[in-house]
Amino acid sequence: MSQELKTEENFKVEEVYTKTEKYIEENKKSLSIILLAIVGIVGGYFGYKYLILEPKEAEAQKDMFFAEQYFAKDSIDKAINGDGNYFGFKYIIEEYGFTKSANLAHYYLGCCYLKKGKFEEAITELKEFESNDMILAPMANGAMGDAYSELGNAEEAVSSYLNAAQMKSNNFTTPVFLMKAGLTYEDLSNYTNALKVYEQIKSEYPNSNEGRNIDKYIARAKAMLNSAKS
Repeated sequence: MSQELKTEENFKVEEVYTKTEKYIEENKKSLSIILLAIVGIVGGYFGYKYLILEPKEAEAQKDMFFAEQYFAKDSIDKAINGDGNYFGFKYIIEEYGFTKSANLAHYYLGCCYLKKGKFEEAITELKEFESNDMILAPMANGAMGDAYSELGNAEEAVSSYLNAAQMKSNNFTTPVFLMKAGLTYEDLSNYTNALKVYEQIKSEYPNSNEGRNIDKYIARAKAMLNSAKS
């Protein structure tokens, strides 16, 4: 490289540095504010996580233990409201709002309301629950289907059952909710779709409890379809 080109390159580099220095000097106050804001946001996040959220999560888990025990024993009122010594799911949601335990409490509380026949409240709580768990996510949608079914809303019920079946395909929950969808389709006199889900159970989940008994449902749906045609 010639001396002339080297000098030209050096000049350009120096010019860039000069412009950068000039920009920093002219905007020193604004840049300082931005930097402090970034530090504040990062510090605030870690402060919230380690000083507030994690201790809250630990407290919530302790309270959840007793509420879950009552739920398992079918002591639904105590699971919802606590027993005077330990808190129930309602308090956990109110007190520990953004924790994982509060999220799970929405699921439990929805199931509690479903058992008590409070179907609208059950749907409200179950909609608040968020999960990617292979079992809990479908179970929550299936429970919503049960609530809609009890309210006489068969269309929403079958939609929830199908969502539950399709969310996390597995041999445990999927055939259960496909079966519920098929029976609900029958309630709607939609025997074509009932037959489809019954045949899906037979082909994809033949070893499930539903699969072992599915032939009679397939036969019934076919008979209803033939009857409708004649």
